[in-house]
Amino acid sequence: MSQLAEPAVASPSEALVSATASAAAASFAALLGKLDYLGPTDIEQIRQAYRLADEAHLGQLRKNGDPYITHPIAVAAQCAEWKLDAQALMAALMHDVIEDCGITKLDLAERFGVTVADLVDGLTKLEKLEFDTREQNQAESFRKMLLAMAKDVRVILIKLADRTHNMRTMSDMPRSKWQRISNETLEIYAPIAHRLGLNFTYRELQDLCFRFLHPWRYEVLSKALNKSRTRRKDLIARVQGEVETAFARQGMQVRIMGREKTLYSVYRKMDSKHLSFSQVTDIYGFRIIVPELTDCYTGLGVLHQLYKPVPGKFRDYVAIPKLNGYQSLHTTLIGPVGTNIEFQLRTHAMDVVAESGVAAHWLYKASEPGSDTSQRLGTQWLQSLLDIQQETHDAAEFWDHVKIDLFPDAVYVFTPKSKILSLPRGATVIDFAYAIHSGVGNSAVGAIVNGEQRPLRTELNNGDVVEIVTSDKAEPNPAWLSFVKTGRARSKLRHHLKTVAHEKALELGERMLTQALRSEGIAALPAQDGEDKATWEKLLRFSGNRTREELLSDIGMGKRIASMVGKKLAVLLAEAGHKPDALLISRERYASGQDETVSQGVVSLDGSEGASVQYAPCCRPIPGDRIVGYLGRGEGLVVHVEDCPTGKRLLARDSERFLPVEWADEPVRAFDATLVVTVTNGKGVLARVASAIAQAESDITHVDMGDEPAQTATDIRFTVSVRDRQHLAAVLRSLKRTTSVVRAQRYKPPTKT
Repeated sequence: MSQLAEPAVASPSEALVSATASAAAASFAALLGKLDYLGPTDIEQIRQAYRLADEAHLGQLRKNGDPYITHPIAVAAQCAEWKLDAQALMAALMHDVIEDCGITKLDLAERFGVTVADLVDGLTKLEKLEFDTREQNQAESFRKMLLAMAKDVRVILIKLADRTHNMRTMSDMPRSKWQRISNETLEIYAPIAHRLGLNFTYRELQDLCFRFLHPWRYEVLSKALNKSRTRRKDLIARVQGEVETAFARQGMQVRIMGREKTLYSVYRKMDSKHLSFSQVTDIYGFRIIVPELTDCYTGLGVLHQLYKPVPGKFRDYVAIPKLNGYQSLHTTLIGPVGTNIEFQLRTHAMDVVAESGVAAHWLYKASEPGSDTSQRLGTQWLQSLLDIQQETHDAAEFWDHVKIDLFPDAVYVFTPKSKILSLPRGATVIDFAYAIHSGVGNSAVGAIVNGEQRPLRTELNNGDVVEIVTSDKAEPNPAWLSFVKTGRARSKLRHHLKTVAHEKALELGERMLTQALRSEGIAALPAQDGEDKATWEKLLRFSGNRTREELLSDIGMGKRIASMVGKKLAVLLAEAGHKPDALLISRERYASGQDETVSQGVVSLDGSEGASVQYAPCCRPIPGDRIVGYLGRGEGLVVHVEDCPTGKRLLARDSERFLPVEWADEPVRAFDATLVVTVTNGKGVLARVASAIAQAESDITHVDMGDEPAQTATDIRFTVSVRDRQHLAAVLRSLKRTTSVVRAQRYKPPTKT
């Protein structure tokens, strides 16, 4: 049951009086008058659903004393306004029976079919389950509802009707609940209504939330708007008359309707732009309904000949519809007495879609069975919910992704082949790449925007033509999470990073456990099945892991010590009849130079290890350095230079977490090293230093000049990319030969006392 529709069981006498007073509202006849678009069979099924709901809610009252059944009837009536089908209306009438009345989903499926039962179940919250916090409960309930909605959009249409009626009757609720429920509606349900194109519902929910969040401001603005409406009545009548005359001269049959900004949109404009009510000039507008699509543009010409347009205030949502399928021409004109007036031109079909959004599918279903245009409204976003769900198993994280995608504003950008993509305002090149395909996003290395090279974090503008540059060897950068704007890009990125980190940790853990086992005289890990299956089960009970993969991943991430697990596994294998190889023990321990307690073998590093191996930023080891490996808790393997002060402190504190590491013969990538270059100040010094580094075939990845004012001699810290110690020496030689360079050396972290 929705948070507002809480039943309260009254005394028999109170219930009788209240039920008698509200009998008319609770009767099926109140709904029947709206069902003239349905056939007799459908109406009979809806009548059966009403009877079940009426019996289930018998004795329950709303906060205002009305029989509870008045709420489901009101929800069904709103769905009937959208011309939803019989199944949706049946679900609307019974949307609270599972939650409050002890009726099961199976009961509904047997009586009304699986589809109706699924719709009702999708609307049922998860209050019967145990959650740590109210927020966790709410997030999981939203996740359930949104996933049901992605499979069948009628779920959210019924929920929006439910929430709208609850907001209309909010004054009967305790004031202590007004703020929480209104905020939830404003942040979640109103944006969903907008995303799905239900503009009338969107505007009504906003105004209702405004009324209960800021009652005093609502009353003041409402009175001001009424006074303004009275003062400008003559002006509005004059404009309407002039517009009707202008269209009549052209022989165009149009329908002209006045429209007014909602109180909430007036308040938001005043608040965001710091305006007084008298300074908000575009409160009034007109909607002009024309017969054909081309008449929209003809009508635009008629209006622009009648009144002067305001520069920059024309929007063509006919050629490029909004994300939710909305289509109209918008233009703002300077009226007779200098007042700005907005006009919207659209066809009747566009008007239905503009007000009803995805619900327009059912409005057109009977008359246009072959048309699927309106059916596609919002389907891209609904499909993206399923995509995000597949990669996000945490309810709160899933809901964060969904909220990101509820931004109503959008930018429209083009692929090189002129395909239009709609993205939230502020979206970047990376969002664009993931919108095309997750593979394009994962392998992106750069972009060409409007013919120019641009970085991946570039924000896109309307009309940009974007081409993504990819590389087979590229991988996503965790830093992208700080600037991506779409839920799809964020979820795809997080999923890839988690998957890669797990795979790399699994690979490293397997290598480390194999080497630890070799030090115990066992040449290789035992097989997962067959005679060694029982050995793995015993080892998992010892370690507390559920699977072999989880254990190996924990070893790779430093959550388990490979030598300890290796010793236990060797004992279990010995009990199972595996004899250790004494020659292998001697060879491994001689080669590693380790004593018996910590022997694990040597891990070879070539730079391809990924997220499971980190090269410590304090000392930045490069090939040729003497190095040690520290198995951090949950961090994987962290590599330090042997004489790094941080590494030495860790060795003194956690010696059992260190293991021997060495560089591979041929590292596969370059590594970062930090240089401190002391220069004398002068014109072009930085350019000369950068040129010297480039001549040594090294790239600069970061420059730090500090915050202190420039002195006669200044230290500049460069992070450069080098292959090994020999390459670093060549870079330093190139720097020392450069004019204005006093000293150049590799940075060494200070020793803390």
